[in-house]
Amino acid sequence: MAAEVFAPAKINLTLHVTGRRADGYHLLDSLVVFADAGDRLQLDPGSGLALEVSGLFAEGVPADHRNLVWKAAAGAGWTGRIRLSKQLPHGAGIGGGSSDAAAVLRAAAGQGSRIPDALPLSLGADVPVCMAARASRMQGIGEQVTPAELPPLHALLVNPGAHVPTGPVFSALASRASPPMPQDIPPFASAEDCAAWLKEQRNDLEAPALALAPVIDRTLADLRSSRGALLARMSGSGATCFALYPTKKAAHMAAYEISAEHPDWWCSAVTLT
Repeated sequence: MAAEVFAPAKINLTLHVTGRRADGYHLLDSLVVFADAGDRLQLDPGSGLALEVSGLFAEGVPADHRNLVWKAAAGAGWTGRIRLSKQLPHGAGIGGGSSDAAAVLRAAAGQGSRIPDALPLSLGADVPVCMAARASRMQGIGEQVTPAELPPLHALLVNPGAHVPTGPVFSALASRASPPMPQDIPPFASAEDCAAWLKEQRNDLEAPALALAPVIDRTLADLRSSRGALLARMSGSGATCFALYPTKKAAHMAAYEISAEHPDWWCSAVTLT
């Protein structure tokens, strides 16, 4: 049977780089949430494997074996046609490709495919947490995923159109052995409480990404100065940034104001869970 699946945007509320293994993989400690905005995929079982890409951000997305969607399907032994509607900017620090791959793996499992245990991580550090698709703490090289309890968070996602390759961002890190988050994430009574705690945490990739793409600094400044913003930070390796707000209305108002000033920027008011 055909399946339609949703691949939500992944947001790193925190991203601490705590070390580097001998094989070159970085050790991470990150609090991850997912937005109610994302890509959509339709899977139609059949013979062979084919991928069609459409949508707002389809340009530049490969429709062959280079795409994580293709690799996920092939790794799961799933065959048929996949239609990917690309609504998230790619190479943007919000796990678009990883979330797409995770959605394919979930759908393939629902259609009877056996997913090898090692497959999600082999596709990328973000794929295991994207398989969970809920608030989680991600540690190690991405293989340790622990559910986290957070209040619903109203946010604005903004991407100024800059593409920031992940490799150079990690290469530009000043330190690869920064402190992790506290051992225990406290319970939060409200979004305000959560934002106050998050201010004490970091995204260690923000500074090197900003050096490579200075427009990130302008993006963060606009978010921080928007009415009602509780916290502004970059997600992942950039260039997408987010701000948290006390209400959905405040997030939508900020989206209106920033998109009016920067009509070429991607802005999306979302709820994070």
